[in-house]
Amino acid sequence: MRDRGVNTPRVSQGGENVRLNGEARFGYGFRGVANVDYLSSFVFRVVFNEVFTQAVYSEVRSQGFLSNTSRGYSYNALIERYQNFESTIKGDVVTILHAPSLEFSSADRHLGRSPFYWNLDTAFEGLSRSEPGVIGASGTETPFRTAPLVGRFDFSPGLSLPLHVAGWSLRPSFSVRDTLYSQQLIPSGVIGIATNDPINRRALETSVDLRPPLLERIFNRGLFGRSLKHAVEPRVVYRRVSGVNNFANILRFDDRDVLSDTNEVEYALVQRLYAKKHPKTENCGSELAPCPKAAPARELITWELAQKYFLDTNFGGALVSGRRNVFTTTTDFTAIAFLTQPRHLSPLISRLHIGPSSRLEAGWDFDYDFKISRLSASNAFVNYHIGQITFGGGDAYLQTPGEVLVTNLVAPSRFHQFRVQMTYGTALKRGFSGTTVFGYDVNTGILQYSGVQSTYNWDCCGITGEFRRFALGTVRRENQYRFQFTLANIGGFGNLRRQEKLY
Repeated sequence: MRDRGVNTPRVSQGGENVRLNGEARFGYGFRGVANVDYLSSFVFRVVFNEVFTQAVYSEVRSQGFLSNTSRGYSYNALIERYQNFESTIKGDVVTILHAPSLEFSSADRHLGRSPFYWNLDTAFEGLSRSEPGVIGASGTETPFRTAPLVGRFDFSPGLSLPLHVAGWSLRPSFSVRDTLYSQQLIPSGVIGIATNDPINRRALETSVDLRPPLLERIFNRGLFGRSLKHAVEPRVVYRRVSGVNNFANILRFDDRDVLSDTNEVEYALVQRLYAKKHPKTENCGSELAPCPKAAPARELITWELAQKYFLDTNFGGALVSGRRNVFTTTTDFTAIAFLTQPRHLSPLISRLHIGPSSRLEAGWDFDYDFKISRLSASNAFVNYHIGQITFGGGDAYLQTPGEVLVTNLVAPSRFHQFRVQMTYGTALKRGFSGTTVFGYDVNTGILQYSGVQSTYNWDCCGITGEFRRFALGTVRRENQYRFQFTLANIGGFGNLRRQEKLY
């Protein structure tokens, strides 16, 4: 039963959503996989998908690939169609096509009998991209579209020399990269225009990875009969990329296209805390009473802190002030686009994971930006299970600098939501079981999603009732009431499907 609300504006909600998954094994170690997800309208998904996380997910990816990995070499063939629906407005979607993509890569391998190692990454691909235009200062909108098939050839061999002295690890490396495109981007307005003029991007990359000796200490008198081990792993990486003098003219399809000049130092510190329980050994040591084996150590806490210092604050001229800039050096470090102007320091990233037992797991990842003196991203979660009770909660926060799209117009980028679920029992437990879940948007002050589901099972049968509430903008405001009656070893009937249950 559904109640969509009398004040909801009339919007065309029809569409199609097709999903298909398949896998096959072929001779000579080849493996083929097909994951098809076709969506004709984002409004259709928002309105009719009964799982909250899927209903608001704006990305659609269909791909099929054939791969083989053997003796350190990897061969891959890929066909992929990626779409990102920017809004519920019809046609407001970015579409990127890989058709096809042929890739070959290798792991680090000895160069003859020398101490050097070599590796190779190469790809030959056909690509295309289309997206709606951005309304400029003149008030006009020009859609962006590349040729139906843009050729891209990427070739990148590398050489490295791992050194180990007195516990210190040093790995200098050098690589060249040559990427040829059959089209290039002519900057014009907000996005630009794709022209049929080939362009060649060349880059030289050098890096030095320094790992000091591991610092560790064991505390035999730990907690609750367990010994503790604290380990500290520092690292320093210097990286320099030069030669990319045409960044503004490179079309964007994926992470291969955002390589820029950089001159930087990354420093990080990883701390780990382990616990190990020692078995009792009294009156053991004979055939009748053998000594028990020691339990494996458990990693209680992992905490990583890292930051980058950019010596080249303009990234070889690739940085455009007033816009969110995405480069390889930033995407490899954090998913948050923080570059809107020249700067030396990146945000400080913290990655904390806590797992003291099989009952409790928690984590908190955040990025703190010293330039604006605030958290730019935070993602925390906790899961706790004891007996028949399970509790889970998560909080996601994001605030990135606004991007100047048009004069005096800044696009906001702020997101803050949390979700909580509490469960007692299971769907098959005899007697009463129940769960409740809700998701709250702090920015809008709206309870976007809530649900309550309860079950009572006898030996012969069971009955389940559920209430759900969706509040997704003006597109979907809906109450749902569902039930299911189940007979043991026979089946059930009702309008509550198994894949949509809350527990």
